[in-house]
Parts: sequence; structure tokens; C-alpha cells
Amino acid sequence: MLFRIKDEKAKKLEAQLNKLQKDGPAAWAKLPEDELFTPAGFRSEQAEATGYSNYSYWGSTFRAFFKNKLAVVLLVALIAVVAFAFFQPHLPGQVDPNLCEVDPATGVQYRNIAPGEMGFIWGSNAIGQDLWARIWAGARTSLIIAFFVALIEAVVGITAGVLWGYVRQLDFFFTELYNIINSVPQIIYMTLIALMIGQSFTIMCVSLIAFHWLVMARNVRNLVMIYRDREFNLASRTLGTPIYRILVKNLLPQLVSVIILRLALSIPGTINMETTLSYLGLGLDINTPSLGILLRNARAYFLDYPYLLIFPAIIVSIITITFYLIGNAFSDASDPRNHV
Repeated sequence: MLFRIKDEKAKKLEAQLNKLQKDGPAAWAKLPEDELFTPAGFRSEQAEATGYSNYSYWGSTFRAFFKNKLAVVLLVALIAVVAFAFFQPHLPGQVDPNLCEVDPATGVQYRNIAPGEMGFIWGSNAIGQDLWARIWAGARTSLIIAFFVALIEAVVGITAGVLWGYVRQLDFFFTELYNIINSVPQIIYMTLIALMIGQSFTIMCVSLIAFHWLVMARNVRNLVMIYRDREFNLASRTLGTPIYRILVKNLLPQLVSVIILRLALSIPGTINMETTLSYLGLGLDINTPSLGILLRNARAYFLDYPYLLIFPAIIVSIITITFYLIGNAFSDASDPRNHV
């Protein structure tokens, strides 16, 4: 009964509105003054201006990031350390990190010279090599490995992760591959590769990439499966939007924060893995200076010459911690939910 009354009222109101529209201004003049209104004409320029949004994903991301003062300070410090590591060999007064300096008067190597003495900024090691030059050379080696591994890991991992999550037929293959590789600790794989194939810069990079891309792919796959069947993607597919455009425009912005967070963990993780393997004698060859090799060589002299271990450990800590904190801050800033 109630619904019938509402339907009747709606029909009466609709009939009155149709009559007013048909009669035109003559009928409007009979209305009370408080019911009069002025129809607004349609202007395409005004409609476009009203519907236009100046939202920019990357602009909002950087604005959110630079609001984090601690992250900005750490970013400046990290850029300074990384830039100095690569420009250090070109500065005046620098020496070859593999050069064993000898006292011209006695012909004896400058062994274990304390920091600040005889021109050695951070001292020398047991065979007269300048620790300052070797630490920065080791930092360059570790950073190059970390950046190269992170770049290839991102390209391969994102591509495989998108296919893994979007193409249902590939889910079983990638899942089983991930379970098989992830069931054995990575240090065992790396040890076997070092013992069976050898130790070099190329072998270490390829070995790290071979295992790290699966972690990136797994993270991307999980998010793709979450957003794959959301309403906006279903609408895009219904309208005939190409798959590549759906992936780039609809899915990629949802993945950026996770990708950046994974890279922020991958770079210090790669440095730590290189350091660990070199410390165990399974990383780079002895003639290639790296932070891990410096730490390994210092362990026998730590009690007598602690600076041999302290200075490389400080550089490793600065690089890994700042990368992690900056990556977390940028990951939060790149999340569209944090854009206001």
C-alpha cells in the first residue's frame, strides 16, 4: 500500500514537471517567487574545467616523500657517500688501492700504520696498502654489484611477476619453481656455485640475480592477483582496453610502492650477501677489493688493530641502513592511498 502511494505521487510530480516544460515561461510566471530558478546553460569549456584534475602520481609521490625530513637528510647523506665513492679515485693525492707502499729509507712496507700517521688517513693494513683507498674501492665494487643486481632483478622480477599473477596458466609453474628454490638457504647455493664454477665479479652477479628475481616476482604476483579482478580492471576489459594498457595504467601504480620497497631491501641485502660470502672466502677473488674482503682480512688483526675492521664496518652500515630507511620512506610516499 505504501509503495503504491509513493508511485502515485511520483507520477503526479512527473506529470506536473512535463506540463511546466511544455507550457514554457508562461507557466513559470505563475509559480511562487521562492520556487523560481534560472536554468544554467551548458558550456563545454566550463564542463571540462570542472571535470579536470591536476593530480599527478609522481608529483604527489615526491611531495609526500619530501615532507619526511629525516628521509631527505638521509637521502642527501647517501648521495654524498655514493658520489664520493665513485669520485674518490679522481681526487688529487689518491693512491692505487692495491699498491703496497714501502719506506724508501728502509725498504720495509708501511705495515699497520695507525690512522692519521705518515699520510695514511685511515691507516694501512698488514702489507702496507692504504686503507682509505681500499675502503672506497671496496665500496665502489659492492655498490656496482648491488645496483646491477637490483636493476636486472627489477626487470626480470616485475615481468615474471606480472605474468605469474595475470596469466592463470603460469601460476603452477612459477609457484613450484619458487617453492623448490626457496626451500634451500641461499648461502648453500652460493657456496656450491663458488666451489664448482669459481669466484669472479660476473659469477657473483649472475648467482645473486638467479635467486633474487623470484622474491621480486612473488611480491608483484601477490599484488597483481589482488587487483586483477577489481571493478576498474573488469570495466577496462569490458570496454576493450588493450592488456598492455591495463597493466601499465591500472596495475603498475598499485605495484610501485612494493617494487620500491623490494629494491630498498635488495640493494643492502646484496651488499650484505657479498660481504658475507667474501668474508667466508666464497665471494670475489682476492685481487678485487670489496667491503667483504676487507672485513675478512681484518678479523685476524682486530684485537691489535681494530681500525682495520671498524672503518669498513661503518661504511657498510651507513650504506645499508640509509638505503633501507630511504626505501621505506619512498615506498610509503608512492602508495596512492597516502596521496592527498
